[in-house]
Amino acid sequence: MADTQVIKAVGRPSNGKSGARAVRREGRVPGIIYGGDRAEQETISLDAKELGLSITRGRFLASVFEIEVDGRKTKVIPRDVQLDPVRDVPLHVDFQRIGGDNMVRLRVPVRFFNELLSPGLKRGGVLNVVRRDIEVWAPADKVPEVFEIDLEGLDIGRSIHISAVTLPDGVRPTIQGRDFTIATIAGSSAKGDAEEETAQAGAAPAAAAGDAKAAAPAAKAPAPKK
Repeated sequence: MADTQVIKAVGRPSNGKSGARAVRREGRVPGIIYGGDRAEQETISLDAKELGLSITRGRFLASVFEIEVDGRKTKVIPRDVQLDPVRDVPLHVDFQRIGGDNMVRLRVPVRFFNELLSPGLKRGGVLNVVRRDIEVWAPADKVPEVFEIDLEGLDIGRSIHISAVTLPDGVRPTIQGRDFTIATIAGSSAKGDAEEETAQAGAAPAAAAGDAKAAAPAAKAPAPKK
């Protein structure tokens, strides 16, 4: 599990769009914290550069943070980020409060290793990734950073299912009752064979039409009028 990152924020009055614009002019990003044990939402502002760095590190919406306001820390998970359509900088961010015993729903990326120990890949096979991340329910204090999948010993034709992934205690996929596929190891010629079959299928009717035309008797020329 990754260490929880702390983001410092300051409280701000809830005064609508004009207040949000004023916050942005100061180089900060308006945001809210909602949910959890407290019914009311808390309006905050965050340093634009610090928030931008957290977003560019990746997996922002799948990470747990601690927001510190006036020395008080609140554990949260980001739920929405509004970005400027031109400059691609954050304009507003929503955080949801979570507790240690809360379950959070998020996507965890998949990482493959031991490619050189896969007989299928060594023979020219291709790793066909069906899911690059897996959506799970996880305890707020035990959010996995990544799921690692070992490719050692896997040959062409093998499939990797969710049952092959070791999930931490308390973590479960949101898809239940189905051993869904994460990746397969396919032969490198599979795509080429399919394209060739398609080309042959399209050429067959044309060839048949040509043969039929060649086999048909020539039409007799009309007799000259007397």
